[in-house]
Amino acid sequence: MAIALKSTGPRQLKNTLAQWLITLGGISVLFTLVLIFLYLLYVIKPIFESATIEPVSQFEISTAAPTLSTGVDELKEVAFQITQQGDINFYQLVKSAAHEKGTLVLNEKLLSDNRTLAKVIHAGRENKLLIDSEGSVQLVAAKFFSNFDSGTREIIPSVAYPLGENSIPVDENGENFTELAFSMNDEKAVFVAFTQDQRLIKTSLIAEDDFTYDSAFEAVYQEIDFPVDHVSDILVTPDMRLAFVRSDDQIFVFDLSDENDVELKATIIPSLEQTSTKPHHITSMALLSGSSSILLGSSAGKVSQWFEVATDNGRQFKNVRTFDVSDTEAITQIHTEQFRKSFYTLTPSGNIGVFYTTSEADLWRGQLTTSEPTVFAISPRADGLVIIDDKQLKIFSVENEHPEVTWSALWEEVWYEGYPEPEYIWQSTSGSDDFEGKFSLVPISFGTMKAAMYAMLFAVPIALSAAIYTAYFMTPGMRRKVKPTIELMEALPTVILGFLAGLWLAPIIENYLPAIAMLLIMLPLSVFVTAFAWHKLPKEMKNTIPETWAPIILVPVLLIAGGSAFLLSPFFESLFFGGDVRQYITNDLGVDFDQRNSLVVGLAMGFAVIPTIFSMAEDAIFSVPKHLTSGSLALGATQWQTLAKVVLLTASPGIFSAVMMGLGRAVGETMIVLMATGNTPILDWSIFQGMRTLAANIAVEMPESEVGSSHYRILFLAAFVLFVFTFIFNTFAELIRQRLREKYSSL
Repeated sequence: MAIALKSTGPRQLKNTLAQWLITLGGISVLFTLVLIFLYLLYVIKPIFESATIEPVSQFEISTAAPTLSTGVDELKEVAFQITQQGDINFYQLVKSAAHEKGTLVLNEKLLSDNRTLAKVIHAGRENKLLIDSEGSVQLVAAKFFSNFDSGTREIIPSVAYPLGENSIPVDENGENFTELAFSMNDEKAVFVAFTQDQRLIKTSLIAEDDFTYDSAFEAVYQEIDFPVDHVSDILVTPDMRLAFVRSDDQIFVFDLSDENDVELKATIIPSLEQTSTKPHHITSMALLSGSSSILLGSSAGKVSQWFEVATDNGRQFKNVRTFDVSDTEAITQIHTEQFRKSFYTLTPSGNIGVFYTTSEADLWRGQLTTSEPTVFAISPRADGLVIIDDKQLKIFSVENEHPEVTWSALWEEVWYEGYPEPEYIWQSTSGSDDFEGKFSLVPISFGTMKAAMYAMLFAVPIALSAAIYTAYFMTPGMRRKVKPTIELMEALPTVILGFLAGLWLAPIIENYLPAIAMLLIMLPLSVFVTAFAWHKLPKEMKNTIPETWAPIILVPVLLIAGGSAFLLSPFFESLFFGGDVRQYITNDLGVDFDQRNSLVVGLAMGFAVIPTIFSMAEDAIFSVPKHLTSGSLALGATQWQTLAKVVLLTASPGIFSAVMMGLGRAVGETMIVLMATGNTPILDWSIFQGMRTLAANIAVEMPESEVGSSHYRILFLAAFVLFVFTFIFNTFAELIRQRLREKYSSL
């Protein structure tokens, strides 16, 4: 008795330790999953946060003259003010080694004599177009330089004159003008003006070399045929291709691209809400970043976005979307950001709204001043605002990092500039500075499902059939050789499979597509014919062949059938497809054909998934208790009846788990999809088209994304979607497996 107790003591200790270690391991796995889940949420959360605007500082400015324009440097350390008297004043916004906060750093007189400014027009990133009381025009630029002579950074402001300090001759007749717009690049500057004698003119200043601060230029004057005698506003695109001329509630679009002939390209007539007591009108307009869209503000408190859309009648301007800003006030000012599709609206009562066009996001609304600000400017990085109101200069900090991301922009169709209709598009980068990222997750989620579906269509029938034969019909000796061999396939690197699929298999499928189609018929047919012939052979002849070697008879049959399909491929291609099956598919059927398509992915991923499904399904079938099969056979059932009614039903939970594990492997596969497809994010079920999956998209774009950017966080969102999808799908599969297990455990 003492010996028995002594021997069970260490065993009990080992059991207890094993129980604790296994429990700890399971808890650690769950804890790791929770940590991954929380970290993904931590990275994703900022893209769904609303914009915030907070006051930073404010101080009184001493100038008595009204302010016409303002601005700020990129670092929000120095702001400038242009007054009606023609002065430009630079103020220190933060304390520095040389200046206290609120100090007047620099004052410079922009106008000579006693002239005053009538208007200041924003003319680019740093340029301001000055129009004085006599109709003279001058271009100035507020420049900011960093100085580190004192050991700390000091922003040094200065004033430059890109077109020289002399007045610019806008009209060759010397006529004053009521409205003016301007744009320039390194080679040319363009003015579009409406003169007091009711002429619409275009003036081009062409530099002899490139525009420098002392360069000479030639002025080319042109009068534009204009059907209206009144102009309310004019805008010229930065590329000097289009001019938008507003006359009350009509916007005339002129094509400026031809130096010798300015043509009326289109006329925009917005549909405005009219009431019996208060008719509504256009009150403001602005060009969105990139200048492909124009924003129109109305007295009804709405802002509409218009851009050119390809139609059956050519390219036309369409009202793509409308923002309801206010129910009671007109939109008096619209200010747009330099590099994004965001815009700010102002009303007479001082209400400010922040919106993003593409995502249709209403980002922020509030009142920063008690009345409409005298002047208003957005910082170059769109992270601050400068407002001058009642001789108070106010600085605000703007937190608006991810305005382009909303739930609807990620999962619904979005109408982007230049597209004929709303679409699901993933296109994160481009070579153009004006490019707007398109972040729809629908195409890459669709591609994930498509790749998994084609892989499972190929893998599941082969893997389950092989598992059934190996576990139930194959002799034990052959099973010991076949099962490890197939499981060894799982050790093949997916990079190698993807490499072979993309560079070796894809060209073969393209060149022998009829043979691939014929294989789907000839291989099963040859197997059935061989099986039927084997069944009809005399027993004496069949007994001469060892049972272990009987399946090997199929090997030469399959090789002959496959070789015949490839040999007959050119004949069938000439007979049925005019000698070129790819041209037939593209031209006659109207289906695009990519060399690296879903068929290639299905075959390559199928080879990666087959070992997983086979191994688990074979174990489940082989583990069915022998007394169940023996009892079924003893009751007179055939082997096939026993397989269908007893073995497969009993093993169904394990088979289902095997299929789900294979699906999980297919959904998460990266390198095969990356190398064996065109990696194009499209929505097309065609087997001849490629796709882009969530996993492949993350692998391709994560190295090139800027940390903390919208692109970076959306890639983490894609990982989160993949994580959640796999988690939910596996949980659902486990519930079904448990139900199957309970249902058939009584057999």
